[in-house]
Amino acid sequence: MRARRLAMQLRDLRTVACALPDALVLLDRDGRIRWCNPAAGGLLGIAWPRERGAPVAARFGEGEIGAWLRAGESEIDDIASPVAAGVRLQLSLIPYGDQRRLLIARDISRVTHLEQVRRDFVANVSHELRTPLTVIHGYLELLDPEDVPALAPVLSEMRAQSQRMRQIVEDLLELSRLEMQQQLSEERVEMAPMLETLRREAEALSQGRHRVVLEDQARVDLLGSPKDLHSAFSNLVSNAVRYTPDGGSVTIRWRRTSSGAEYSVSDSGYGIPAEHLSRLTERFYRVSSSRSRASGGTGLGLSIVKHVLNLHDAELRIESESGKGSTFTCVFGASRLLDQEHGA
Repeated sequence: MRARRLAMQLRDLRTVACALPDALVLLDRDGRIRWCNPAAGGLLGIAWPRERGAPVAARFGEGEIGAWLRAGESEIDDIASPVAAGVRLQLSLIPYGDQRRLLIARDISRVTHLEQVRRDFVANVSHELRTPLTVIHGYLELLDPEDVPALAPVLSEMRAQSQRMRQIVEDLLELSRLEMQQQLSEERVEMAPMLETLRREAEALSQGRHRVVLEDQARVDLLGSPKDLHSAFSNLVSNAVRYTPDGGSVTIRWRRTSSGAEYSVSDSGYGIPAEHLSRLTERFYRVSSSRSRASGGTGLGLSIVKHVLNLHDAELRIESESGKGSTFTCVFGASRLLDQEHGA
């Protein structure tokens, strides 16, 4: 009786697995195919039962999926289907049981298409807004508040808001460019002069209201895009100055680690409550709307930082405590480092 019940449950589980639109492929401890559902044929091209026992990594050869399987990573968000033209897949490799794994492939073509539509829309709208905003800002600059003293406060506010709108448009265009960029220039980024430039930028923005400290302990350069890295590093510096009260300090550090190097910006500012940290790199996300607007921020700077670091195989680490300041750290692997004395 128990055996019959177990057999029925097993048949039900297999029926459900076969009905799923996602491809399911069971792998043994040696990475060989034990079983797969029908969707595995349409999305991955695995013929069942003919390919039972085939090594899954060898099955996909030198293609993208084969390389990903051999790398031993657990997930990849966007990869082309080897058999269905125009289909984009999300792959996951989940361990279970006794050193066995479950390969799951999900069709994300619709999501990918909608994301591309969103990117195109943002880029096009931002581009169209750039010219009229430039014209409006130009005419506002021509108006002299001294000619109409009663309107001086109004003109000042209009200029500030016009400049803020222009900066938002520029940041949106920068984000769109980074999102569409598949590769970046592999140039030597000389860190010593860049760090000195960042220090001067911080002092200019601070206008003597903060103590700015530069610590260059790494003595190495980076491999990547000088323009994009400067944009990311500068965003972190300007944020630190904007959100630190007068009399506070901003410290820019560049140091070696056991696995690479880290660029960090620390401040003695307001700090960020823990519940906000995970969302800081979202577009337009604000911990405090009134404080962000007063400081002139667009809410896009950390999104730009995140995209630049992704292109450089780096990551952003954020440490903060409310009322005690924050540290934003860009973590680079050893493959991105170039010795300053001996070159690449």
